[in-house]
Amino acid sequence: MKLVYACFMLAFLHSFEASDYQGNALFALKLSLNASSNQLTNWNQNQVNPCTWTSVICVNNNVISLTLSSMSFSGTLSPQIGVLKTLSSLVLKGNNITGEIPHEFGNLSSLTNLDLENNRLSGDIPDSLGHLTNLQFLILSQNNLRGKIPDSIANLPKLINFQLAFNDLSGRVPDRLFNINQYNFTGNNLNCGINFTHLCASNSSDPGVSHKSKIGIVIGSIGGVVGLLCVGLLVLLWKGRNKGYRREVFEDVAGEVDRRITFKQLKRFSWRELELATDNFSEKFVLGQGGFGKVYKGVLADNTKIAVKRLIDYESPGGEAAFLREVEMISVAVHRNLLRLIGYCTTPSERLLVYPFMQNLSVAYRLREIKPGESVLHWSARKRVALGTARGLEYLHEHCNPKIIHRDVKAANVLLDEDFEPVVGDFGLAKLVDVRKTNVTTQVRGTMGHIAPEYLSTGKSSERTDVFGYGIMLLELVTGQRAIDFSRLEEEDDVLLLDHVKKLEREKRLEAIIDPNLDRNYDDMEVEMMIQIALLCTQASPEDRPIMSEVVRMLEGEGLAERWEEWQQVEVTRRVEYERVHVRFDWHEDSVLNQEAMELSGGR
Repeated sequence: MKLVYACFMLAFLHSFEASDYQGNALFALKLSLNASSNQLTNWNQNQVNPCTWTSVICVNNNVISLTLSSMSFSGTLSPQIGVLKTLSSLVLKGNNITGEIPHEFGNLSSLTNLDLENNRLSGDIPDSLGHLTNLQFLILSQNNLRGKIPDSIANLPKLINFQLAFNDLSGRVPDRLFNINQYNFTGNNLNCGINFTHLCASNSSDPGVSHKSKIGIVIGSIGGVVGLLCVGLLVLLWKGRNKGYRREVFEDVAGEVDRRITFKQLKRFSWRELELATDNFSEKFVLGQGGFGKVYKGVLADNTKIAVKRLIDYESPGGEAAFLREVEMISVAVHRNLLRLIGYCTTPSERLLVYPFMQNLSVAYRLREIKPGESVLHWSARKRVALGTARGLEYLHEHCNPKIIHRDVKAANVLLDEDFEPVVGDFGLAKLVDVRKTNVTTQVRGTMGHIAPEYLSTGKSSERTDVFGYGIMLLELVTGQRAIDFSRLEEEDDVLLLDHVKKLEREKRLEAIIDPNLDRNYDDMEVEMMIQIALLCTQASPEDRPIMSEVVRMLEGEGLAERWEEWQQVEVTRRVEYERVHVRFDWHEDSVLNQEAMELSGGR
């Protein structure tokens, strides 16, 4: 472990300078956006590495993604962002950002997605954006941009989605832009040329027409399309019933044909119904935000409480698939410990999923984010979470056909109903698995610290990758801590919760492992049993991990002692080998590695 950590420190040191300038650039953005005192609170200028900051995603200590949507920022865009050469996605939509788009944004050479929709940006579209040769999505709708569309943007080789609706742009639209997959020039004073006159004639707007009027026109048009879809849907259902077809819905959504989804008993909600339920998708009703969209609390006309997942970027790679996948997942997986899908809504521009509202939110919230006056998740509830989650995963792995791999098992994705019964949710990353195959090779998805080592190294996910994530979740339940915590670097080597618990378990320091919020209201033997099961589930070799039906039996008191004894023997052998290698390398306090590690604790 020390050797691995030393190597990690070398890599960290190598990227230290990069993290420093990245942190400065992001902090400059925070200041320019006029972030309030309760926004971006962990964006600390004295903290060198910004990769632990809210809404920042990094790979190898390089910032690759920044998402700050709908946070009511009223400032401007900092030109210092242009130094982030590794930034791939920048999303700042739904704020009140003013001023111009900095020319320096053209230096973001890795950028594939730039979304500045629904702000108050003014000035011209910078010609420098034409330097972004990797750009695929350029979303600038609903601003106050003026001038013409730069010719350089029309030459971007990878651009597939260009949205400029409701600005104050004028001039000729380059013909080449009509060859990309998706574009929208509605609500400007643009000239589409003789070959595309029909695309601008109906889109040109009267300068006196307000944004709300324009949006009303668009919603009316969408309503007409939805009406036609509903008529077609009724005809298909009538034909199916009269010809004895199985209950399937055939939808023609956004130009796609022969898309088959088995919706069974799901309700199809109207857009207006969900809009009213969520107070026009008010930010005050946001329950959480994941990789594919926000989740809103809502109340239907009959006072039924719901949670509405509004997908974002469904037209981007993976977005539409995420919608179909989640519908497919939950339509075939019905279990008391799996989140039930109530219904869905589709329009030409929206995809929404409707679930029952979970009164007690997520396990992660109850462990780490409770507000003053709210009760701590007591030990008996944590035991129910452990067993219920295990049963839900057992059903996915061993009783579904095809079986389902969740791929993002963690405390944040386990929800609690009014009786604190757990349900596994967020199937956005799940994967249907052919029962004839033992693994599936995919793009690695999930949350760092919860991802199994073989999945990271090979891209192959299996039921055993879920078992690993479940084991980390058990450690969250016992400790109340996150899977990765860089603050532990100040006191010890172990950033990963798994390594931290292993160390304390070897030292028989049970009291140091347990969440202090439990205030000693727990059974020592039950806690020790849960830690043992967690360590069995998180073994490095997937073949050594138990399957979920075995985990259920161990939680119920069957078979743990034998498995734990075997694990301890393996661990003793592994530790002996580690010590042998450690002695062979003959570390010294004045070694280069140690000197460099010490330098990390010095001044910035």
